[in-house]
Amino acid sequence: MSISFGSVGTGLPKDIVDQLIKAEKIPIDRLEGRKGKVENKKKLVGELMTSVEGMRGEIFKNRGFRSFRELKVDAETDAVKITLDKNLANPGNWQLEIVQLAQKSSIFSNGVEDKDKTYMGVGYISYELPSGETREVYVGPGDSSLTGIAKLINSDPENGMRANVVNDGKDPDKPWRLVIALDKPGDLNKANWPYFYMVDGVEDLYIDEKRDGRDAKIKVDGFEIEVPENKVKDLIPGAVIDLKKAKPGEEFSVQITEDTQKITEKMTTIVDRINDVLKFIKTQNAMDEKTDSSQTLGGDSSLRTLESKIRNAVFQNITTSKGPKRIGEVGITFGKDGLLSFDSAKFEKVVSEDYQTTAEIVVGVYKRDGGKTNGFIDNIYDVSGQVLEKPYGLLVNKKNGLQSNIDQIDRQIETKNRMIEQKERVLKDKFSRLEETMSRIKGQGAGLAGLGAPQPAIQQL
Repeated sequence: MSISFGSVGTGLPKDIVDQLIKAEKIPIDRLEGRKGKVENKKKLVGELMTSVEGMRGEIFKNRGFRSFRELKVDAETDAVKITLDKNLANPGNWQLEIVQLAQKSSIFSNGVEDKDKTYMGVGYISYELPSGETREVYVGPGDSSLTGIAKLINSDPENGMRANVVNDGKDPDKPWRLVIALDKPGDLNKANWPYFYMVDGVEDLYIDEKRDGRDAKIKVDGFEIEVPENKVKDLIPGAVIDLKKAKPGEEFSVQITEDTQKITEKMTTIVDRINDVLKFIKTQNAMDEKTDSSQTLGGDSSLRTLESKIRNAVFQNITTSKGPKRIGEVGITFGKDGLLSFDSAKFEKVVSEDYQTTAEIVVGVYKRDGGKTNGFIDNIYDVSGQVLEKPYGLLVNKKNGLQSNIDQIDRQIETKNRMIEQKERVLKDKFSRLEETMSRIKGQGAGLAGLGAPQPAIQQL
């Protein structure tokens, strides 16, 4: 039940308590305004930390000599497909010749009229695997068709072979044949194929053609090597070679080189992430007479310190096997706008001419004792660690300080709200009692007037 004041008895405004409380809340409104500005600064610090984390993450992916490097392979043929593992491969040049492909042991049955209906009889298929183990597949009446026999063979994943039914198109009257092949190719994977032991069939089932397993033969720099399959992993370090075609007598070159374009793209991304941080600082510091500095980080010492650290890291000398170097020698410099400028053409040129030295400038030098000197991105990475390290990193400390300020304002607001709530209760109680008193006085005055007596001198408070 709400209480109204300011009746005719008191002569006070009806919303007198609301007006008084509103006046009391003015300091709280000011505190809320202060808090909003501090929260905005904290948000900006969070955005800057996100940019620094993005810079740090991109650098982390490329800190190592191998992780920064990218390789490409050129093979002047369609006889092979080559996949590289850049962590294992090294630049080089090889001469290859694919003399023959590896092949599986396989057989081709005689033809029958219908793959599903021609009854082949009952019995079993017996064969000897390369390991010397003899395996048998039993064929009952319900499976006695080419399709049924193929399903029986394929139903056992451990029998070492697979079967297909094909239409060879040679004999229109009996076009369907059974093809059975071992899972693995190579000289060591030859099977001894027997005849099919089947009885009471409409057609006999027998081996019409067969092919023995054999190794692939490859010439490497003129020397012939035999391998058991068409995927070769150890011929060129770090390269997996898929043999696609045999081209005896046709030698071709395989060349592994640094992929200067991809390396340059990596460096471009790293510079972009560093510039994201510098752009943020530049935007915050772009102030004029109309700028509300309480709403931005412009001129903040944390920004000045971070920018200074990045600049020092860029200008720092880098130890290489060819003496001290600077990142500017590979095309990274500060522009007039305060951001990093990246000459990608210059960088790609020095990478192609001397990848080793370029990599040492960017990622450092690995020592024989297992240690490593800092390269350009190591220096930047260290800066990011200094500002993000918990709990006392530059930006972490700044963000925590702002949060502490917010918490302090919240406590002040909470205290003032409690005081106002208490004061509101007191005021309501006082005005309620005043209303009752004035009501009684007016009642007494009306009674005396009815008796002809003079009314009280005080009519209102």
